[in-house]
Amino acid sequence: MLELKNLYKRYGEVRALDGGSLSVAPGRMLGFLGPNGAGKTTAMRSVFGLVRLDSGEVTWNGVPIGPEQRLRFGYMPEQRGLYPRMKVAEQLGYFAELHGMSRTDAAASVARWLATLGLSERSDDRLEQLSHGNQQRVQLAAALVHDPDLLVLDEPFSGLDPVAVETLAGSLKAEAAKGKAVVFSSHQLDLVEDLCEEVVIINQGRNVMEGNVAGLKESSPHRRLEIDVSGGDGASWLPEIAGIESKEVDGSLVRLLVSKEIDLESILSAARAVGPLRHFSFEAPSLSEMFLRAVTQ
Repeated sequence: MLELKNLYKRYGEVRALDGGSLSVAPGRMLGFLGPNGAGKTTAMRSVFGLVRLDSGEVTWNGVPIGPEQRLRFGYMPEQRGLYPRMKVAEQLGYFAELHGMSRTDAAASVARWLATLGLSERSDDRLEQLSHGNQQRVQLAAALVHDPDLLVLDEPFSGLDPVAVETLAGSLKAEAAKGKAVVFSSHQLDLVEDLCEEVVIINQGRNVMEGNVAGLKESSPHRRLEIDVSGGDGASWLPEIAGIESKEVDGSLVRLLVSKEIDLESILSAARAVGPLRHFSFEAPSLSEMFLRAVTQ
């Protein structure tokens, strides 16, 4: 298990980390979320000794992380760390051997990952000859090629087209299913909601929300309510009752953010008095909505 506990880091007057923490167990995927400048990258870099923390603990299976542990980790930085003029397969093999693989095993792993990520035909190309999306796939392959126990990925889906996103997402799910611990940051919250069982949201270096995604949604005091009434025009029919926090009107469709305990029967009765219901839904908020509330309160 990877554990980051009470991390503090200051750059001059800027407090990058202010007690932020997270943990991710083998076989689990954790979405590490926050606005720009929240401290995500600083926390991730601390796992690899690239940041000297002011205080805090960074451990793997209860042991402080050192060079031996890092050989079993895979890291994908937001800013690429590959050699632009080096051939793709050649440098992936080089990184695999740096992590202790034999040349034979490294070559086999490189071939497998290039095939998995759809890059076999580009193996002899220089990295700089590849598109942004393919370079991103190579960066992921570099994090995976040595069969690590932990994957730490900083914005792995940034700038990718839907096909590349699907490829990378499938690879990460497969690795977690094999028992690897995966933590990644992303601003694509719908994707995080689909992929991750757990999330940690930080803001200004501090945890502002954390836990199981499904549990967080269910425990939210808010719900999204949508009603489309045949014959309705706007929301003039909507009764004035407690619990309605915001509303949006699109023709006859009314979208509301309401209290979890709102009197639904009163709203339904008022809607039915106007005409037949064409659509009705009462759902927990999305991860995107919970994120916005957590970082703007």
